[in-house]
Amino acid sequence: MTDYRQKYKMTPVLGWLLQDRGGMILLGILLLGCILIPAGNLLVPEGSAFHVPTWMLGLLGKYLCYALLALSVDLIWGFCGILSLGHGAFFALGGYAMGMYLMRQIGDRGVYGDPVLPDFMVFLNWKELPWYWYGFDHFSFAVIMAMLVPGVLAFVFGFLAFRSRVTGVYLSIITQAMTYALLLAFFRNDMGFGGNNGLTDFKDILGFDLQSDQTRCVLVVASAIMLGICYVVSRGITQSRLGKVLIAIRDAESRVRFTGYRVEYYKLFVFTVSAVMAGIAGALYVPQIGIINPGEFAPAASIEVVIWVAVGGRGTLYGAVLGAFIVNYAKTFFTGVMPDFWLFFLGGLFIAVTLFLPKGVIGAIPAFGGAGAAGAAGNWRERLAAWRANQGGKA
Repeated sequence: MTDYRQKYKMTPVLGWLLQDRGGMILLGILLLGCILIPAGNLLVPEGSAFHVPTWMLGLLGKYLCYALLALSVDLIWGFCGILSLGHGAFFALGGYAMGMYLMRQIGDRGVYGDPVLPDFMVFLNWKELPWYWYGFDHFSFAVIMAMLVPGVLAFVFGFLAFRSRVTGVYLSIITQAMTYALLLAFFRNDMGFGGNNGLTDFKDILGFDLQSDQTRCVLVVASAIMLGICYVVSRGITQSRLGKVLIAIRDAESRVRFTGYRVEYYKLFVFTVSAVMAGIAGALYVPQIGIINPGEFAPAASIEVVIWVAVGGRGTLYGAVLGAFIVNYAKTFFTGVMPDFWLFFLGGLFIAVTLFLPKGVIGAIPAFGGAGAAGAAGNWRERLAAWRANQGGKA
């Protein structure tokens, strides 16, 4: 492969991107979407086949936020071997930070007309605003908190876990325990986050009506831009010397530790960066969906994210984005047509990908270094034959 950095004396980041075919395609699609989606909604008349309806804006915005969440998981799992089953916690914390700002913007337009207290606090007979709600009437403060809170939690959690050399399935279990503990905490009414109902009934953001098509278009574009920025940051990390160490840690952590590297520092850095990205995804998700509740902390939600990454292609970054779109589109379709069978389909999809497409959908495409459709089919036959032979041997 041509080394564009040496040939054209480009900056390292631009050189990496030019050699990253999948990344260039992803960024091109995002750029095209930033132009065509708002134009299709705002400029094309509703009767036209090229019109983008309002409901589709919300759906695309949700998929983009999920894609950013999947990207954050692939950064740590695909390149450092950290299988987190609790990344939904960082996503939810970012969402709650933005939700608190949106609740403060309601003011006296709420059901109870209190200019300071959100409706659920008035209903629960709260007399004053809790101290941890101070500052959330400012958008910039909410954005900082959406990144800072998940980042600090990941740093503290990772520092304790990685310093104790907790790895593998044990780390996955304690990340799941972390998100479940937060789920139980946020369910409580006395926590001041809306309890089971969460935060909802948002009116506007930065003074713009959240129900208007113009605002929805801006949010979709912002989600696409942030996904592109986080992809470039993630690719820069993985292609740098730091990224090479992360891959070495993934493949042989004990050997890397023996050579003198402080493995826990590398893992802590990438884990914290990943959590910040998940928090950003949550902050973009809430104004587009219109609600945030403790259900986002559910361990099952975090497990789903891992399935997205596995389906798209672990360790590719753009594969995680593709997997998020594929699985969530399938979820939208099947929950509308056959809602009782969705979970069975999801479980079957994960098993099928694990057995027959270990490199995900991206691994089966020749242009991205996969074996192609024919090769993939051959691998399926080989795996099935090996499995049958093994079953015959047991008999």
